[in-house]
Amino acid sequence: MEWIHQGTNSFTNPGPSLRLLARPASPSRPVSIEELMETAKGVTNMALAHEIVVNGDFQIKPAELPEHSLEKKVRDIVHKAFWDCLEAQLKDDPPTYDHAIKLLGEIKESLLSFLLPGHTRLRSQITEVLDLDLIKQEAENGALDISKLVKFVIGMMGTLCAPARDEDIKKLKDINEIVPLFRAIFSVLDLMKMDMANFAVSSIRPKLMQQSAEYERKKFQEFLEKQPNSLDLVTKWLQEAADDLAKLGHDVLPPHCGDGATGGASALCFIAIQNQAYLKLLKWDHMNRPFPETVLMDQTRFLEIQLELEQLLVVGTVLLVTFSAAGPALIDVPGFAEKIKSIVKVLLTGMHLPSFNLKESLATVGEKVCAEVNSCLSQHGFTPFSAEREAVLKGQIQAVASPDNSICKLIDSRIQKFLENYLASSHQKSLPAIPGGLGPIQRELEEIAAKYIRLVNYNRMVFSPYYDAVLGKILTKEKSQIVGKSEES
Repeated sequence: MEWIHQGTNSFTNPGPSLRLLARPASPSRPVSIEELMETAKGVTNMALAHEIVVNGDFQIKPAELPEHSLEKKVRDIVHKAFWDCLEAQLKDDPPTYDHAIKLLGEIKESLLSFLLPGHTRLRSQITEVLDLDLIKQEAENGALDISKLVKFVIGMMGTLCAPARDEDIKKLKDINEIVPLFRAIFSVLDLMKMDMANFAVSSIRPKLMQQSAEYERKKFQEFLEKQPNSLDLVTKWLQEAADDLAKLGHDVLPPHCGDGATGGASALCFIAIQNQAYLKLLKWDHMNRPFPETVLMDQTRFLEIQLELEQLLVVGTVLLVTFSAAGPALIDVPGFAEKIKSIVKVLLTGMHLPSFNLKESLATVGEKVCAEVNSCLSQHGFTPFSAEREAVLKGQIQAVASPDNSICKLIDSRIQKFLENYLASSHQKSLPAIPGGLGPIQRELEEIAAKYIRLVNYNRMVFSPYYDAVLGKILTKEKSQIVGKSEES
């Protein structure tokens, strides 16, 4: 990640979904092509490492060229020419095996690459059966049995592949023509290589996390030395978090606070302030306010989580309103909550687009929910809603669109409380209890919280020395102000 200076005290890493956040960078010194290439390589490597660390679902996937692109057309033409040549060679009388032997050599190397150091027996089998010198001699003497070799290859692939590829291996055995079979074998080998790479990624993640954190901290320190004001936004962000806690009157132990701090400062500690600061990122005005420098690389991810929580808030509110209206009759009906949740989610798709009309969508949600409630009540022997009760429920659902809706505010405060508790217990194995009323959205909330905590913990690992330094200054300043006021009085 290259920290690009933006104006006097902010930074940007423009992503495809956040182009509107980008601002012109300030003038910089000329750089050589060598410096540019080296920087680009470092940025690419660090961005990839960062993605692997913070994205628990990160996977390497096969590259897919656009359907009508020139690259795809050229690739398809080259591949067709190669396979046509192979087919023509095998149809010669006598057959020519030059291409086929080269392919067997590539297959051999691929199979060997899947082996671990302890796989000595399998290594010997592959080396012995796919002995290219022997295969060439057999081809020259007209004694080569390609089908036998391919059968061995498929069997070995079945031994080495992940269980998820068993069906692909089974399909290979149903292909009788040699050229289509070779093509299919290479396709499955590519998938196996991808599986191996993804396994390697998951294996190195813990080690990579520490190394990546150290590297990112080092690069930020280098930038900080060139741009001393690179923590201005962070300082403002943490100051606001400290002020929030002071106003809320949080009584937390201050093991990291300045010794002898009194008044408001005595109730603050570094971890509590940081947690409050991270919570503020979930309510950020991305359109009008620059993101703090140290979390900028993950701005897109924090924004995605913020949008997911906003949608979940509406879903949770609608579910609470619905269950309150229906009474205890439907609470324990299997699958009812999931069905209502599914209906609401579908109708709220795209709710953050400028063209989306929340009030109109909630009117449709009200119609669908009432129909589902009445259907479920009838199926389980209960009296369906009267027209009056339907109208009340529809009105309550539509009222969710109002920023001042009391039920929505209640659900929001409970979601924030859950995330606050999650932050405070992020190093414990057990999850915090779900607050009342959030049961129907527990699974979704815990999934979002897990992504959020992963981001927060990694960011803390990288930048906590800077946060500690900034907070030390903030708390010392507050302490001196308090002392000054006490001396005046």
